[in-house]
Formats: sequence, C-alpha cells, structure tokens
Amino acid sequence: MTAELTTEMTAELTTEMTAEIYTGRHRRDGAAQMAPAGAPPWSKARRLLPVQIVVIAKEPVPGRVKTRLTPAFTPLQAAALAEASLADTLAAVSQATVARRVLALDGRPGRWLPKGFDVIGQRGAGLDERIAWALSDARMTLPLPVVLIGMDTPQVTPALLAAAAEPLVSRAADATFGMAEDGGFWLLGLREVDPHLILGVTMSQGDTGARQLARLEQAGLRVTQLPELTDVDTVREAQQVAALTPGSRFADCMARLREGAGRPVAAVR
Repeated sequence: MTAELTTEMTAELTTEMTAEIYTGRHRRDGAAQMAPAGAPPWSKARRLLPVQIVVIAKEPVPGRVKTRLTPAFTPLQAAALAEASLADTLAAVSQATVARRVLALDGRPGRWLPKGFDVIGQRGAGLDERIAWALSDARMTLPLPVVLIGMDTPQVTPALLAAAAEPLVSRAADATFGMAEDGGFWLLGLREVDPHLILGVTMSQGDTGARQLARLEQAGLRVTQLPELTDVDTVREAQQVAALTPGSRFADCMARLREGAGRPVAAVR
C-alpha cells in the first residue's frame, strides 16, 4: 500500500476525501455512516477529514486490565468495565468522519470491535514504545496525520475527536494534546510522526502529561490543547465518568455492578 500511494494520490486524499476510505489488509468492513445532525460543514457534505484515528488498547481479559479497580471489583467485573469503556471509545471513533480508523491491539479482537476498523498489533516494551510505534505504523501505511487515544476515556465524543483532527488537517497546529486529570494524557495527535517525540517519556506517572507536552514544545511544535478528561483507573474515576455518561455502555455496566449482580456483566449491547 505504501509503495502504491504516490504524492498525487496523497494530495487527492487530502483535498477530496469523499466516501472512499483506506481499506487495510486486516480491515473489518462496514458501510460509512451518514453525518449526524449539527455536524460541521465538511461532514454534512459527506467529506471525510483526511486524518486517521488510532485507539491503543488491550484485549479486556480478566486479570490483565483495570487491575487498580480490584479488590473493589473482581477481576471479571473489572474486565467487564474495561470492555464497556473500550466499546464506548470505539463507538465514538466509528462516528467520527475520518479517513481511517485503526485499533492497535494487545491481544485478539472480540465482539466489542465494530466494523470499519483496521487492526494492527502493538510492538515495543514500555508504553512509550507502544504509543510511538502505533503512531508510526499507522502513518507508514497511510501518510495522513494521526490522532491516538487510549481505551480509558469512554466519555470521548466525535466532536472532541474532530477538534483534535482539524488543526492538524488545516496545518494550524503540528500536534494536538489532551491532558488527563491524573497528570497523564488521553490524546496525542501529530501531523508528522517522529517516534523520538514519545520514546523515553516516562509513562504512568503524575507528571507524564507535562513531560510529554514539554517534549512536543521543545521540538518546536505548535500544540493545540484539548479539554482535560478523566481517564478510568480507579473506582472514584469510574464512578465519576459513569455519572458523566448516562446511557453509555460504561454507565450501564457500572449500574449493574452496583446492583450487586456478582456475575459477568454484558458490556456490549
């Protein structure tokens, strides 16, 4: 695909971007959705933003995800919450009018994966490496700006994703960035991907977001910041996000757990 995508084709993608989107080798196909009411002009015209959104995630396996939610929740319940959070995140990305949607996955796809995503494996040891290579691998197969998010912010919306993508497309910014309430970050968008912008940044610390933002600014990039969001790692954060998203898969899952079901909770409906 990379060898076939010439400069002329890239320019055409950037300026036209109608109903055709990149189809990867591992794509799970699905029909393009109509733009929702109140969508921006480019979406109403059924034009796709020439950008790709990458969700970096783990397969929601008990004992491997949301371990900080235990012992308040069992590993099985914590995995159900992780699945619900991931499903809500993927649903928001599905509704974004963008050229390509990618899932960079540690594990195997499940019933929670909607149609229309290219699935790639993660590579690297630490989280900084996995983020850097997920961005690079997406960019290598389609030379368009990349916006990356995780699976811990089920409250993300298509509008927020568009706000992260549009400055990259218009060249108003070189990077877009969303800080998380706990000091990390929930979104990183880059117009041009350089792994060294991420590699070596200490992850999962209270100052990770500040360190990553400083790395971008020290490289001379113009950064547009997105609203701060709460990502779900603790029980308090799970309760807070569930309250913000009534009717979501995540909120429904939390409600069922609060009812004391004590059994696996169906996160996907």
